Amino acid sequence: MHKAGFVNIIGNPNVGKSTLMNALVGEKLSIITSKSQTTRHRIMGIFNGEDFQIVYSDTPGIVNPHYKLHQSMMNYVDMALQDADLFLLVTEVGETLKNHETLEKVINSDVPVILLVNKIDLSTQEIVAEKIEYWKEQIPRAIIIPTSALEKFNLEIVFDRILEFLPENPPYFPKDELTDKTMRFFASEIIREKILKHYQREIPYSCEVVVDNYVEEDNIDKISTTIYVERESQKAIVIGHKGSMLKIVGTEARKDIEEFTSKKCFLELHVKVLKDWRNNDVSLKRFGYENK
Repeated sequence: MHKAGFVNIIGNPNVGKSTLMNALVGEKLSIITSKSQTTRHRIMGIFNGEDFQIVYSDTPGIVNPHYKLHQSMMNYVDMALQDADLFLLVTEVGETLKNHETLEKVINSDVPVILLVNKIDLSTQEIVAEKIEYWKEQIPRAIIIPTSALEKFNLEIVFDRILEFLPENPPYFPKDELTDKTMRFFASEIIREKILKHYQREIPYSCEVVVDNYVEEDNIDKISTTIYVERESQKAIVIGHKGSMLKIVGTEARKDIEEFTSKKCFLELHVKVLKDWRNNDVSLKRFGYENK
């Protein structure tokens, strides 16, 4: 008997979904920063055993759209609602149920729900116990597990419960695959992670990273990328005085890419202005976002 299924990770921004995904898969596939709304695409991480395959799916945090980019991000969440065999609904200790259509769909669906009260390492036992009781009242059918994805606390229990819910299926992906994304995608995400780390306010959210060329050679990968921003003033900030900020981003990104690929990397970064790209259907499609 072989089990396989889609375990879709749903939650509001900044609850630790990406940290959880990476811990469950055992590889850093989703970018992690202290800022919210870091995940823009649906990223699958594949975990295989001899008789099972778990396809984890990290989706963007649930937001009320202010840009067409946000609408596209929520479309990825809707896609994850449709093919889920199990929901991992990730919350944090200080969170209450928000009135959002997507969360309502999860709660009212027939798909099993494991609700994680995450980041318990930042709280007290009393508060965690109160929060568990709160969620029992809100979603009686959910299995509730307190966790710390950062400290990997209770993740073995989460994993065991996931296996219980997996349906009988053949593998959806070859057993040697780790994700559905290409290295071009991860290179752009690594660069975007550094942008989120080093810039403040609106700058990180106004940036999109595109890999223009990715050439794999025996001993080195040669990557040329463009960072798109919405205004000339943002371009100047991203580049920094005499290119100082861009050099920091490029150096850190290159090191992470080399660690990810176990190869040397030559990385080029360019910055261009594409006005109002977050609200432009043509630009969003060009950048790989799907709108209904």
